[in-house]
Amino acid sequence: MKQESKNKLKKSIFKDGFGNIYFIKRIIVFVLGFYSYLRYNRFEKLIVSGTENLSRLPQKNVMIISNHQTYYAEVIVMYHVFSSLKNGFINSLKNPVYLLNPIMDFYYVAAIETMKNQIILNLVSYFGAIKINRIWRSAGVEISRELDQNAINMIQRALDSGWLINFPQGTTKPFAPCRKGVAHIIKEFKPIVIPVVLDGFKKTFGQNGLFVNQKGIDYTITIKSPLQIDYENESIDDILGKVMDSIEQSERFVKASKINVKSENNFQST
Repeated sequence: MKQESKNKLKKSIFKDGFGNIYFIKRIIVFVLGFYSYLRYNRFEKLIVSGTENLSRLPQKNVMIISNHQTYYAEVIVMYHVFSSLKNGFINSLKNPVYLLNPIMDFYYVAAIETMKNQIILNLVSYFGAIKINRIWRSAGVEISRELDQNAINMIQRALDSGWLINFPQGTTKPFAPCRKGVAHIIKEFKPIVIPVVLDGFKKTFGQNGLFVNQKGIDYTITIKSPLQIDYENESIDDILGKVMDSIEQSERFVKASKINVKSENNFQST
């Protein structure tokens, strides 16, 4: 349930919806953006497609859903891609002038345990991290916690203020199940939902995503058109199914992946 009185925005011309100062955010985005730009566009080539699906969206209540392959690289790539689009560049990161005018009201959901003890990740968190405690796992151990209402309130605030990235599986493990909380959030807050499919990130950058792990691998980000959701009549399971299909992590994609791996192995053995 929305709690507007307890979740009032603090957004102004100087600060975002969480009180982070825009000027400081711009400095961090520019410095880390320039460093990461060299990785994503000069040393290793990122293939971007589908940014035209973002061009007419409102400035708030947009949820980006995506599969998850590293702790770090995907969020930074999306900052680059969406900032580039903001400055009129379609499916391209070729002109880093966009770092002078980046997207600002842009947030992402991150597990607290993955943000600890890493200086770069703590800097990145100032961009707009919504830090939450996982309710199903901690330090690699399966657990069961009660739903954190404060986390829900922060997600609502992010959507009321701008765009939010959410990784529905909550893990970098491929084809892991989607967390039902994501579907509840979609049904309750009724955001425009944009699916994104990532490929090749883990092979290129490793699981933490901080350094180039293997060169010469194509890695891609594909942005799809908004999901068609009947917020009033579709069930949580219906929404979950659409989410997993759209980010290509559902059962039918598991089967397709196994077929592709088998075909590659047969080709290499001939």
